[in-house]
Amino acid sequence: MIKLTVLYGHPVDPSAFEAYYFNTHMPLVAKIHGIVKAETTKFLPGADGGKPAHYRMAELYFTSPEELQKAMSSPEGAATSADLANFASGGLTILVGAVD
Repeated sequence: MIKLTVLYGHPVDPSAFEAYYFNTHMPLVAKIHGIVKAETTKFLPGADGGKPAHYRMAELYFTSPEELQKAMSSPEGAATSADLANFASGGLTILVGAVD
């Protein structure tokens, strides 16, 4: 299993981020063929009450590196990737890894 992880930095306007993320971006993600499982996480303050290092995380699972590449190079994957600039005002980091 291969996992693509997107770590979102803290947005300029969290309310606008949330509205766009769930009403526009996630419907684009849902159109990508080959995703086996998708999870999103909104981070909370740490045990000490401190601000988390990241604002939100998305995890997309694929059966193989080839399936990931096929999905993300598809028109739907390209549209989803291009959409990131429309709302990720806090920046983002994308990681790909093999799930143990």
